[in-house]
Amino acid sequence: MTRRAWPYDAAGSSFVVDLPGPLRAALEAELDGLSMRELGRAAEQLSRRYRADQPADLPILGSPLATAAYLTTRMPATYAAVRQVCDRLAAARPDFRPCTMLDLGAGTGAATWAAADAYPSLEVTHLVDSSAPALASARRMLDRSSLRVTYALDRVDQPGSWSSGGGFDLAVCGFLLGELPSASQNAVIAGLARAAQTVAIIEPGTPAGYRRVLAARQELIAAGRHVLAPCPHDLACPLETTQDWCHFAVRLTRSIRHRQVKGGERGYEDEKYAYVVAAAQVPVDRANRILRHPQVRTGHTRLMLCSTAPGIEAVTVSKRHGADYRAARDAGWGDAWPPVPPGS
Repeated sequence: MTRRAWPYDAAGSSFVVDLPGPLRAALEAELDGLSMRELGRAAEQLSRRYRADQPADLPILGSPLATAAYLTTRMPATYAAVRQVCDRLAAARPDFRPCTMLDLGAGTGAATWAAADAYPSLEVTHLVDSSAPALASARRMLDRSSLRVTYALDRVDQPGSWSSGGGFDLAVCGFLLGELPSASQNAVIAGLARAAQTVAIIEPGTPAGYRRVLAARQELIAAGRHVLAPCPHDLACPLETTQDWCHFAVRLTRSIRHRQVKGGERGYEDEKYAYVVAAAQVPVDRANRILRHPQVRTGHTRLMLCSTAPGIEAVTVSKRHGADYRAARDAGWGDAWPPVPPGS
């Protein structure tokens, strides 16, 4: 992942995510020759559908044009969110070297691209989705990668087929649960836990997305998994009974086509998301998590933390704290606190 300095941006992150070159080239090849006007209309319809945040009776990416609109406006954001979640997983488990992956609700393969960029150890990925046009696009683009890729056009809300084999090192379920009936979501989470030792679930950074992640977290813990990120404990979320919700943000660059289709002028956008990563192994060390963009002031920085206690804690780090003061000024929304010293 390419990171460019953008200190203390509106997303609360000190870097911007760029798509890797092979993915950018694959996206452009998929979109070449398409009408910008048609893409714009399809993108607006897709945006309205996602904002509705309702279960889908039929695949949302039900046509090549809808898939192209997703490639233009949503795949980069999905990639960026999953890529940052992989960073959080790597920080929590530096020894984790996945070789095999299940990409559930894969769509056009954004999560696979993100995991492959984060983990050079990844060799094999299995994509499952109910949209034939999306999987066809994923196949064409992933032909440019070095991964061994298999595909299954299957109902994602019926885990019997895709979870029965198991044995995956990592399972990723990105922005899928909100498209499923609530009655199916627990079965899907249980299927993910059967399929892989380590599971990452990402949803939109809305109150509803947070609630789905919270329910998934509970299901994963019940299945014997331990939370690696973002929570510093396996106990109840301290925000669960409040009006607040746990979410994070990542900033990503927009392509020229992306800006044109969305009718925007900014060269970037901010994607907010909620997530949980859980694994069978008990975490060796756990750290507090920065829950909001640090408030950098003259002589001090204010941090809002989800603490290992557990609970929500406001901390002021001033110049008298030396190295921690410098670290706090460089810290970002979603980082662990205190930072882990290099080489430890």
